[in-house]
Amino acid sequence: MKIDRLIGIIMYLMNRDTVTARELADKFEVSVRTIVRDMESLCMAGIPISSSTGASGGYEILKTFELNKQITSMDDYMFIITALKGLCSAYESKKLEATLEKLISTSKYQNDKQIIYFDFGVAKEGENISKYIKMLEEAISTEFVVEFDYTDSENKTKRRRVEPLALTYKWYSWYLFGFCTYKDAYRIFKLSRIRNLSVTKISFVRRQSNISELLEANWKNDSRTYMDIKLLCKAEAKIPVMEYLKGIILEEHVNGNCIVSLHLPENERWWFSLLLGFGDQVEVLEPLELKNRLVEKACEIIELYKD
Repeated sequence: MKIDRLIGIIMYLMNRDTVTARELADKFEVSVRTIVRDMESLCMAGIPISSSTGASGGYEILKTFELNKQITSMDDYMFIITALKGLCSAYESKKLEATLEKLISTSKYQNDKQIIYFDFGVAKEGENISKYIKMLEEAISTEFVVEFDYTDSENKTKRRRVEPLALTYKWYSWYLFGFCTYKDAYRIFKLSRIRNLSVTKISFVRRQSNISELLEANWKNDSRTYMDIKLLCKAEAKIPVMEYLKGIILEEHVNGNCIVSLHLPENERWWFSLLLGFGDQVEVLEPLELKNRLVEKACEIIELYKD
């Protein structure tokens, strides 16, 4: 409906600076001509939208503009509350719980109408993680430097001093993003590898306003060495291999077996442990160095459990 699109355009402009007609057309799946007509309709309705030309031109809405009417629908509340419930399953926060209670009590939310449920309980990686999250939240809020012992993927441990900027949950783990004085650069730290965390009384030297952009850039700047692996996977292991190792099937055989290609960080233990755990259900075809590592580790395990 046009009215839904017009409200959506207002919301989109309020959350951004300058937006081109093409971007709006792609977002709302209409033509540029339709967007131009929509802008004329909004201006006639008194919405303070201005337009500019040139390479950086587009539409923008007056920063002081506010929507005072209640425009959220039952579905809007359902989506928000469902997301907040999922977040509560992974993140312990009294403020978050209070926000959820407020939304439920002030909306027409009906529990029996909810059809999607998120449970991120896997994010609770242990008692230390929950404690560290609270400490780091406080340090970020007060802009105090933190110190901790950090063990990297190569099992080397060093004391780090960091200006903490944000916490993020990704790939089934919590991470800290901040400026590391040891490396003199922005870094991402896995919380499960942090030990002896303490909050100092040292204030931040730097002030950052574009944290989300810095974080995204650091995720993309992956300096780890990767290994290309080829597996012969038995039929009964195909689903779990694809689920946990996210491989690409190169060949499928009539007996259900398949050849799978993997591209994985060389020094991460989790996938190596998984390969060991699959036992004779998977066979490494390439590279030879990985085959030798598996044989060596298997011999060490056998030796350990010899009578």
